[in-house]
Amino acid sequence: LIEAGEQAPTDDAVVAAIWDLVWAGLLAGDTLAPLRARLGGSGARGTPAHRTRRTAGRSRYAQLRTGRPAMPSRGGPPSVGGRWALAPAREPDPTRRAHARAEAFLERHGVLTRGALGTERVTGGFAAVYRVLRAMEDSGRARRGYVIEGLGAAQFAVPGAIDRLRALSRPDGGPDSLDPTGESQAGGPSRVVLAAADPAQPYGAALPWPATVGETRHRPGRKAGALVVLVDGAPALYVERGGRSLLSFSAERAELAAAAQALAGAVHEGWLGTLAVERADGVGSLGSDLAEVLTDAGFRVTPKGLRLRA
Repeated sequence: LIEAGEQAPTDDAVVAAIWDLVWAGLLAGDTLAPLRARLGGSGARGTPAHRTRRTAGRSRYAQLRTGRPAMPSRGGPPSVGGRWALAPAREPDPTRRAHARAEAFLERHGVLTRGALGTERVTGGFAAVYRVLRAMEDSGRARRGYVIEGLGAAQFAVPGAIDRLRALSRPDGGPDSLDPTGESQAGGPSRVVLAAADPAQPYGAALPWPATVGETRHRPGRKAGALVVLVDGAPALYVERGGRSLLSFSAERAELAAAAQALAGAVHEGWLGTLAVERADGVGSLGSDLAEVLTDAGFRVTPKGLRLRA
């Protein structure tokens, strides 16, 4: 544009053009950092990490030598950071698209059930995908069976997922007993912290949410930013978006202590930021039944509640 004598676009114009292409499904990046920056409200403009003093004499001399203005050396705004490339062209064959979509669902959910598919925005619902899954079963690319009790007979999975579930279902301490992270289980309850909307988190989709402890208007849900702590596969704690409010599903101290330790471990390992819990089960966190297990896990008492930093 500069060599053609046209005015170079501004940062705002470039950012707007890139995100127009992203929302249209034509452009993809290699990192989620731009999306996080955009959701975090960092804006289009970025500030260089280190400011450098301009050297006007050298800059003008360079312009005289090259016949064109010097290009900026700073990086772009954080909302367009990383590398960008054109997205693959849309598959024109509807049959291939349907098979690719069914494969993606199987990989995402492990065991695909009617309830699990309810979290996906699928035109035609489970019936539309069922025909494709039957064809995949006939070709040996998927298996159908009563894999998980209580979720109906229409359950589909890839062979590796079924073998994995069989290994997980062995008694704790057995040679092939594994926890949800894939590590050998050396006794004690298995604990895992998941995003509430994660396909690996079945509650609110394939399984109903259990009743919460206490009286509160807040209800658990598969909401963006919320977390669920599972202990031996059952929900023990629900962390609402922002980490200011907790809900518990159990009154058993051992389960709550295990969940609190898992939550603290996620913070210390850098998976979560600072948690500042102000309310628990509908009451102030300092006066709740969760206060003791949280402080035992490393939370510190503050005027507003309980806080844990990495």
